[in-house]
Amino acid sequence: MGKNIGFISFRISGTDGVSLETMKWARVLEQMGHNCYYMAGELDLPEERSLVVPEAHFTHEEVRRLYAMAFDAALRPRELTTGLHALRETLIDAMYGFVEKFDLDLIVPQNVLTIPLNISLAMAITEFIAETGIHTIAHHHDFFWERKRFLRNCVWDYFNSCYPPHLNSIEHVVINSSAQNQLALRTGIAATLIPNVMSFESPPATVDEYAGDVREALGIEEDELLVLQPTRVVQRKGIEHAIELVSLLNMKAALVISHASGDEGYEYEERVRRYAKMLGVKALFIQDIINDHRGRTPDGRKVYALQDIYPHADLVTYPSLQEGFGNAFLEAIYFRKPILINNYSIYFYDIKPKGFDVIEMNDYITNETVEQTRAVMQNPSRVRAMVEKNYQLGLKYYSYTVLRQKLENLLGIFFGQTC
Repeated sequence: MGKNIGFISFRISGTDGVSLETMKWARVLEQMGHNCYYMAGELDLPEERSLVVPEAHFTHEEVRRLYAMAFDAALRPRELTTGLHALRETLIDAMYGFVEKFDLDLIVPQNVLTIPLNISLAMAITEFIAETGIHTIAHHHDFFWERKRFLRNCVWDYFNSCYPPHLNSIEHVVINSSAQNQLALRTGIAATLIPNVMSFESPPATVDEYAGDVREALGIEEDELLVLQPTRVVQRKGIEHAIELVSLLNMKAALVISHASGDEGYEYEERVRRYAKMLGVKALFIQDIINDHRGRTPDGRKVYALQDIYPHADLVTYPSLQEGFGNAFLEAIYFRKPILINNYSIYFYDIKPKGFDVIEMNDYITNETVEQTRAVMQNPSRVRAMVEKNYQLGLKYYSYTVLRQKLENLLGIFFGQTC
């Protein structure tokens, strides 16, 4: 019999990694016969399955005010303590309302018990689970100890109790083996490893009429390489390496950067723009015409989804310094595109051993990296062989079938193997 499952996050909207993986889990669970519902500060899902709680979002005014105090003071101001608990009361009431409204059998907190962007929300969820014993799968994407900015704070007691909580009714899920090891070492919690996935069972559709003019819309000529950097403009993405590569290739090329800076400031974007100008690289920042869904800008230009851009790419660059997993890697494999990837730790330990055929760099661009990239770009048969091999490996290790098997095992812990 199908279960009612509730996802909880800061936001479930847009193309951030947590939102994308949340919806992949929901699709697979619904294919298994379950019903999925959603609670977050921002949602773009059907109203009849949603509960929007503004105080759950990390951009909420009071949440931002408390966040600033938590990571500024050496000693905790009384105002911060009372503020966190007042907001916790609001959010725990919302939790009770969410579970009752949709008669939930299980909840899936998505990264909210992992990264301290809204401490009161983690406190509320922890307390709710402790009070109700509700079945819980806590899905962890990136822990606070992986980010330098969270390590100076005056709320360690809340971190120790909520990030994540060690309660009997919770099964924990991580997306890489390093997180699995660190979680066990730091807390004694054993977690299930479920990597990020793509629907490799269903290859991408061919380019339709709407997306047929992407190169023209971007001002990229037919004899020009479209090098796609499909990420936000944040420092850990290492975009300056992509700029350097394009500069050294000595091939007619444009670097297309798909997403905006987001919630981590704009200083790095300014640096990237300056660096591209300095090296004479045609860098296109197209966040104004990329969205979750197709549409039109206020001045009438087409808005494309990211999946409209991928088929036109000749090369994907992914020189990240740090990733929890690497959705852009899977996307490049799914759309059968050659990829330049930095040997960030999770790729090196979890993904590379699977045997993927990619262009690699080790923290900086070398002459060998440039020559290998140029050789691939000039050899279509080499490209076809590498992308087909990668697609088959993606199907084997990172497909919806793999996710379904893992979820069946987790649900079996709570409801028995007939679920």
